[in-house]
Amino acid sequence: MTYNFDEIIDRKNTNAMNVEGFREYIFHADASMKFPYADDEFVRMWVADMEFATPQVVIDAIKDRLDRRIFGYTRVFDPKYYESFVNWTETRYKWHFDKEHLVMSNGVIPALYELVSYICKPDEKVLFVTPSYAYFKYAADFNEREAVCSDLINTDGYYTLDFEDLEAKASDEKTTLCIFCNPHNPSGRVWSSEELKGVGDILIRNNMWVISDEIHCDLLRIGQTHIPMAKVFPEYDKLITCMAPSKTFNMAGFMISNIIIPNDDLRKIWLSRHYNFDNPLSIAAAQATYEHGADWLEQMRVYLDENFKFVGEYLSEHLPKAKYRISEATYLAWINVGAYFSSEENLPLFFANKAGVLLEGGNMFVQNSDGFIRLNLACPRSLVKEGLRRICDTVNSK
Repeated sequence: MTYNFDEIIDRKNTNAMNVEGFREYIFHADASMKFPYADDEFVRMWVADMEFATPQVVIDAIKDRLDRRIFGYTRVFDPKYYESFVNWTETRYKWHFDKEHLVMSNGVIPALYELVSYICKPDEKVLFVTPSYAYFKYAADFNEREAVCSDLINTDGYYTLDFEDLEAKASDEKTTLCIFCNPHNPSGRVWSSEELKGVGDILIRNNMWVISDEIHCDLLRIGQTHIPMAKVFPEYDKLITCMAPSKTFNMAGFMISNIIIPNDDLRKIWLSRHYNFDNPLSIAAAQATYEHGADWLEQMRVYLDENFKFVGEYLSEHLPKAKYRISEATYLAWINVGAYFSSEENLPLFFANKAGVLLEGGNMFVQNSDGFIRLNLACPRSLVKEGLRRICDTVNSK
């Protein structure tokens, strides 16, 4: 089957965060906030869900489950769910985990919030590398734990780990947990086995817990390979892995994620405190992606790679001072436009008001991110082209 990623789908009146929630999320405002553009005139390139239709195999699986007609309290009991998921990890990453280690969560973010509270005592700290997905810090903040940042090294748009700084931060006996993004959001780095070993060696040497957020692991550029951190350190049971079909197959609204907890004591705490029920439609949808979603994913990756290539070519011609490198993973372009702006400029507000483009700015990624914008490229190419045209025209005429 050939899939149509050029299709424009109307998301109005579906309670979509992408369409209805941008004022609150990006600008911390309510519906009274006005722009020169009507809401349906914006090119939306901000929140990390797709403008592509969710795969038909997901819709068919939901219809089949709907036909069963009862939707009572539900958990993942059928071993076929684990079998389909572990077959996916074995096929794509050559990584296996034990069935009893798998627990379910209604999202990776809720899992982070819970796990920080279970792992860290009130006076302990959470470490992560920056720029960072902001919810790593929010999980620490929510639980009133101190956040500790280790800045990545940016060499002409290519990010590497500062092992010396990471070692210094991890050596603090009060720093007991590291939340590590693999692949990395927002830079899009796919960490090599050597890099993962370097990080893991530091954390294990300091007896730290590790949460490896691997939600972007399937969204790789062609030719890239994802390595789960737990594959590098199979015997270290203080390493939790978080994966989900939500980013990969555009089904974040189903609120289902896979959390692999090999440590028996922590898993017992999770099972005793976690509200352990799942949406029956979400289970059916997720299992369908692992059993039948590979063809859709491979076609989408090819299309997405072309979007990344187009952005590079367009910026090179129309915004030559911008620094851009094709991300190794994710569907998110991380672009340094700092040469065109003062450090005080609110970039999301500027582009919303002046260009009619909704995007996320470096200010939304904790630190080590000044002058950057993040663009969601998981959308039809016509929207990518229009968004880039507006961005470049606006910057060049300001």
